[in-house]
Amino acid sequence: MDILLVDDSKTMRQLVKRALRQAGYENLQIGEAGNGAEALGMVQAEQPRLVLSDWNMPEMLGIDLLKQVRGGNCEVPFGFITSESSDDIREAAMSAGAFFITKPFTPESIDAALSPHMSK
Repeated sequence: MDILLVDDSKTMRQLVKRALRQAGYENLQIGEAGNGAEALGMVQAEQPRLVLSDWNMPEMLGIDLLKQVRGGNCEVPFGFITSESSDDIREAAMSAGAFFITKPFTPESIDAALSPHMSK
């Protein structure tokens, strides 16, 4: 798996997938998880090349998913796609080693965030 999308909204996962394809990432294998707990198992089992996660989700917040992933010594590039944009949230994400994409996003903003971590 190349990219794991984590969001409790199936519609949002579909919008992100479309933006990824429009940004030129159409040949990548994209997996989906509906919450952080499901995603944690998929990260451990499938070792994606990159994780894109929502911040606010049931069962496990995105930041808690990131901390669990990092706690397992996994350094997979990890980004948040979220409408949460307070300085505190950005600082928490970046200090934990994540990048940030703010909703609403465009294919260009997706590409700008992913290009340092992945090739098309």
